[in-house]
Amino acid sequence: MKLLKVMMLGVVLGFPMGFSTVVSADNKDDEIKIITAQVLKELKSAPGYIKESPIPGLYEVAVGSQIFYFYKDGRYVISGDLFDMQKGLNLTQAARYEAQMVALRTPKPENVEALNKMGEAKMIVFAPKGKVKHTISVFTDIDCGYCRKLHKEMSKYNALGIKIRYLAYPRAGVGSGSYKKAVSVWCADDRKKALTLAKNGAEIEEKTCDNPVQEQMALGEKFGVTGTPALILENGQLYPGYMPADKLIILLDSVKSDSK
Repeated sequence: MKLLKVMMLGVVLGFPMGFSTVVSADNKDDEIKIITAQVLKELKSAPGYIKESPIPGLYEVAVGSQIFYFYKDGRYVISGDLFDMQKGLNLTQAARYEAQMVALRTPKPENVEALNKMGEAKMIVFAPKGKVKHTISVFTDIDCGYCRKLHKEMSKYNALGIKIRYLAYPRAGVGSGSYKKAVSVWCADDRKKALTLAKNGAEIEEKTCDNPVQEQMALGEKFGVTGTPALILENGQLYPGYMPADKLIILLDSVKSDSK
């Protein structure tokens, strides 16, 4: 019964819908146009895709990596998981993955431009010895568990031709222990060695100097980073979280082929 309530009701969104744009639709193209207008007006973002759901008159709409369900006239919207009780499937779970893949393939040139403006001179770079196939920028926190896991697997990323450019993003904020470690790493004689030691839990000499840590944190906030690691792909899109090298290379190859 709980699943049925979620399926039928979801969580009704708190934003007011502007019904002035709602009109009757004679066909699916008109319905999609109506819903697109509502999404742009109310969510301030273009939908990644709009397609029919298994429920007549209800459309599945991807906005970023989020899934919403809009009624065909644009008046009603539901946020929540849709279940097929007969098959025992969470239909929204698969839709979220599809939406995320669509979003990741949508270029964000403003992010690419911002990273280029900062430049690699203000990053700590781990590059392959051979040919570089892909370059990603990673916002990292020295004390983050999955950041440490990613760093321990650096040889795997590099072996696949992935260059990783680190930017500091101590989640505890300016002045925290993680922040001081990030500054000390930047001020070390050998930044890459100091970063590796710190991520392995070793004590490093506390140092201060002119550093880009706060500038990197501000850039992360601008990009919408809320946790670490946060991977910025070559097209400027943000992938939140850790991804193993064998899966990351598939994603990067796919994103690169889409840009051609």
